[in-house]
Amino acid sequence: MHIAVVGAGAVGGYYGARLAQSGERVTLVARGAHLKAIRERGLQIWSPLGDILVRVEADSEPERVGPVDLVILAVKTYSNRDALPRLPALCGPETVVLTLQNGVDSAGEIADAVGEARVLAGTTYVATAIAAPGVIQQTGTHRRVIFGEAFGPRSVVSSRVSTIAGVLGRADIQVEAVANGMIPVWEKLVYLATFAAFTGAARKPAGAIWSDPEGREAFLAVAAEVEAVARAEGVAIAADVIPKMIAYLDALPPSTRSSLLIDLQQGKPTEVEALQGAVVRRGRARGVPTPGMSSLYAALRAANAVGE
Repeated sequence: MHIAVVGAGAVGGYYGARLAQSGERVTLVARGAHLKAIRERGLQIWSPLGDILVRVEADSEPERVGPVDLVILAVKTYSNRDALPRLPALCGPETVVLTLQNGVDSAGEIADAVGEARVLAGTTYVATAIAAPGVIQQTGTHRRVIFGEAFGPRSVVSSRVSTIAGVLGRADIQVEAVANGMIPVWEKLVYLATFAAFTGAARKPAGAIWSDPEGREAFLAVAAEVEAVARAEGVAIAADVIPKMIAYLDALPPSTRSSLLIDLQQGKPTEVEALQGAVVRRGRARGVPTPGMSSLYAALRAANAVGE
């Protein structure tokens, strides 16, 4: 299978390297010093699972890559304006596009670019960062991908989802194939939109909020707002999504920062529109009040605008 990874950064590059190591043909779409290093020295993964070095195709222009079997979209959502118009160059008659982006808007945005029939929706749980150009460091051992169809009938796992899950599994990726890929995407949003909002607004890691009774109470209230929006959208998220989130946060290292907080601290753009903004807009459209998230969204929009 020829796989193109659009956004070969910490997440996309990690999975691309695992897939290349397993024998799949992988082309990384990257830019700048990272691309230069991959071309010259290969892509390195530093991991508790064992370090690897892979030689892999890499290019900055999808048009030079041409049609592939599978596209994995892993750019940050604020880069979609540039990335999405370039997807058609990678698509042949049977090409499938799997989004691993944060938030719940990605599948629809990709469908606008390449059509609903191509789109799979997924989410990932992995802790990685670019340590240097051409080098990705993994902390912990999680490397989980949950995905399924984004549109159309979704009562059973489709054959193409099963096939791709097999490819990912052979690459030592912890994979779960589901019928409806939007369910795990929304379940993650309940946690992630809330976690990113509070850590970003406070400019503090998880422990500072979760260990404070007032912070914990506010956190749970905002998570309940996201859950209410998901149910109003008709998404069959798990009944125990909040209890599972609580157990996860209780075990989370207090120093854990959200990627949104990291981006703020580094003066980069953030995914505020894909996370908090999506909740507020969808809640408004469905008549679901989101007062807590709306306040956090407004604060984070202001911070994003001035690059604090």
